[in-house]
Amino acid sequence: MTPVEILPMVAMGLALVIAIVGHEVMHGLVAYKYGDDTAKNQGRLSFNPIIHIDPVGTIIVPLVLYFSTGFIFGWAKPVPVFMRTVVQNSGWAGAIHVSLAGIMYNFILALIAAGILQTLSAPTGYVTLFIHVFLQYLVIINVILGIFNLYPIPPLDGSHALGYAVTWAGYPKLMHFMDKWGRYGFIILVLIIISPFSNLIFAPMRAVFQYLLG
Repeated sequence: MTPVEILPMVAMGLALVIAIVGHEVMHGLVAYKYGDDTAKNQGRLSFNPIIHIDPVGTIIVPLVLYFSTGFIFGWAKPVPVFMRTVVQNSGWAGAIHVSLAGIMYNFILALIAAGILQTLSAPTGYVTLFIHVFLQYLVIINVILGIFNLYPIPPLDGSHALGYAVTWAGYPKLMHFMDKWGRYGFIILVLIIISPFSNLIFAPMRAVFQYLLG
């Protein structure tokens, strides 16, 4: 393979690791802010990717999806959070904040990468080309992770945030119902990705990163 062929793969891999590792760490950091030191005690508040990599979610699934569909998605090992402590210290609002922390990280990182891209001149060599491609993948991957995780489908973050919100609103039975069906969440996600409805799911993501990459 030529350097031009290898360069995008390396850039994509690096951007994916930064996006998903940071996403998980932010859950732990916000939980720590609300008094839960579970992640800290297990050494999971570090940005060292080695302790967060999930062989399936960080390597196998992204590669299979990329080469089969062109869609990039993945996950790292979930950072442990004892949500009962968070709720005791900050109420259900704190639980929602913890759930959405990773999504906010992804959106902010996408905006920063897009902003830096706007200031760069055209690439003139391999190094500057790598920077451009890397920043483009940072935008694309973080937008995909951020929006996809907003969907209220277990085990995505949006489902957790919605569950805490309805409990806060006085409908705990609805959260129990969501938890009951959560065991089938991964199957539902796979069916959505391979179904014709995937275009509807991915359309907002494409619209956002195409706007940011202008």
